[in-house]
Amino acid sequence: MTEKAESPPRARVQPGWLDRSSQSLLLSNLFTAVIALAGNWSVVDLMWVYWGQSVVIGFFNWKRMRLLQDFSTEGVRMNNRAVDPTPATRRRMAAFFAVHYGFFHLGYLVFLVSESDQVSRLDMAASAVCVLLFAANHRFSFRYNLEQDLARKPNIGTIMFFPYARIIPMHITIVSGARFAGGSAGSLILFMALKTAADWFMHVIEHRQHGGKSRPV
Repeated sequence: MTEKAESPPRARVQPGWLDRSSQSLLLSNLFTAVIALAGNWSVVDLMWVYWGQSVVIGFFNWKRMRLLQDFSTEGVRMNNRAVDPTPATRRRMAAFFAVHYGFFHLGYLVFLVSESDQVSRLDMAASAVCVLLFAANHRFSFRYNLEQDLARKPNIGTIMFFPYARIIPMHITIVSGARFAGGSAGSLILFMALKTAADWFMHVIEHRQHGGKSRPV
């Protein structure tokens, strides 16, 4: 008589917009907003935090691409040619992402340095704490996405795209330039609301894209 295999317990799930990672992301944005308003920061001051968060997102996305095993390259073209899902393709795309994303943020850095006045040590410490909170959140999200990558066959082109969508609010602010640089409370709140909404929305989309509509908790 053969022994019947035991079925694994069913995981309790929550919708992507209620999971712990989403909640942590919203709390990190809320904490940053409170610090910014309490410190009377300008939009440019606040953008230093979001620049740091964006660099963290890029780092974990690059690391995630480097660790892909079984992945799809459907719709992905390099030098106007379709590519196969090989280790060489993975390395080339990860390197391309690192260089392209890095140049974007070098441009942002040049802008922020040119627009920033002297920053106090207190503001620097507060900004660092905010960036560390975002780093902890994105590390949690990276570990979750990595588990999903091993269980599914993600598209490497889709993974490469998502970080760019998350920096659109920052890019809009840079292009708008002088209109936002004054740092009124209204501009600050508007920018934070725009950035938080886009951040949360793309976070949920990313988790649904790579992990289904729900996730284990």
